[in-house]
Amino acid sequence: MVTLKLTQIGNSVGAVFPKEALARLGVEKGDTLYLTEAPDGFRLTPYNPEFERQMEHAEKIMRKRRNALRALAK
Repeated sequence: MVTLKLTQIGNSVGAVFPKEALARLGVEKGDTLYLTEAPDGFRLTPYNPEFERQMEHAEKIMRKRRNALRALAK
């Protein structure tokens, strides 16, 4: 478990992450994190769940239209 400290940043509130937590998330200063609802609370991740959904749709289309995409690639 990691404890985060909330601090005032201008008119907003920010969280201070320990180096170990940043390393485990694979992020650094300036990166974007996504807070999503999960069945047991919230999930903080560096991966955009909307982008993942879009990629799943793209892969489905690429499998279905493989021959057309191969012809376009020539």
